[in-house]
Formats: sequence, structure tokens, C-alpha cells
Amino acid sequence: MKTPLPARGIYVITDDRPTGLVERVAEALSGGAAMVQYRDLTQDDARRANEARALAQLCRRHHVPLVIDHDVALATAVDADGVHLSQADGSPARVRAALGPDAIVGVSCYASAALASTAAAAGASYVSFGAFYASPTKPGAGRAPIELLHETRHVGIPRVAIGGISLDNGGLLVAAGAEFLATVSAVFGTDDPRAATAQLASLFHA
Repeated sequence: MKTPLPARGIYVITDDRPTGLVERVAEALSGGAAMVQYRDLTQDDARRANEARALAQLCRRHHVPLVIDHDVALATAVDADGVHLSQADGSPARVRAALGPDAIVGVSCYASAALASTAAAAGASYVSFGAFYASPTKPGAGRAPIELLHETRHVGIPRVAIGGISLDNGGLLVAAGAEFLATVSAVFGTDDPRAATAQLASLFHA
């Protein structure tokens, strides 16, 4: 049974440190992470499968959904709760047909309200916009204006804000309507992922 998409919160995305992945994610979950994305674009299939399976079990214990970046086959193999797609990864409808009606299917829409409307119509569970601020994970990413969140209030599915999210700027995005704040470095680039996640989660209760 899939863990459903929560209403809002902090969406943590794994980094590429070579060790301690599961332990760092466990800390973020203890700090209140609402959703986890496993992102690893290497070709080490055995390690990726082992990590994804361990994360799926961990997230299930916390009743928090695990989403796999890009890889539908891996999501299926480890019984993850869904996948996150780029615009090059195909239709959300096709992916949902492969993973089942309860799967979470997220779609990157960059800075485009039109892409978000298309994704929603095709059955996406959520859309993501960004980068809103300079991103240490993707320094070359294009920018999305904060006004985009106001423009897409009626898209009908949750919106994820990503790119350079911090305690200093995350509140602006929440106030503008973002249902989720997605981050890599603001949580996993710190010495205390639990505390960092808790501090970011507090932006939804300010």
C-alpha cells in the first residue's frame, strides 16, 4: 500500500555523499521531513537498489512517502511510493499506469505555469518550480520568479518550490503559496540534518 502525498511540508532530496545516506535521511525524518526523494544519477545499480530499498523501509516506518528521481524501474523494484519526472521522462499518465493509481508522480515544471497545467491534466500528483534562488546543487539552473506561485494557485495540485531554499527565504515561498519546500543542501549539507529539517518545517507554522 502506497503512503499518500501529504498536504505540505519539507521535501528532502538526498545528496551524493558516499557514506551515511540512510542515517542522514533518518535524522531528517526525525526532524519532521514530510517527503523524501532518492536522487542518484550514477550507474551503480546494485548500490542504488540497496540504498533505495533501505530508504523505502525507513520511510515506511515513519509513514512518509519515498519518491525515486527519474527511475520508474527502481521505484517498482523497491516498492517506493512514486517517482519524480523531468520533462524528458515522459507522460505522468504513462508512469502512473506502470506504478498504479495510488502512486505519487511529480513533475519538474521549472518556471512554466503552462507546463504545470499540462502535468496536472495528465495526472501528476504535484509539480515543482525552480530554481527560486541560487542553488549550490544545480548552480546553472534557470530561475523561477516568486510570482509564479501566485499565478499557479489554481493548478489544482500541490506545488513544490526548489532551489537555494533556506530559513531566510523559505517563508516567502510558503507565504506565496508553496505547499512544499524541497531542499538538498539546506538539510544534508549541514552537520545536523534533524535540527535543520525541524527549523525549515517551522516555516509552515509561522
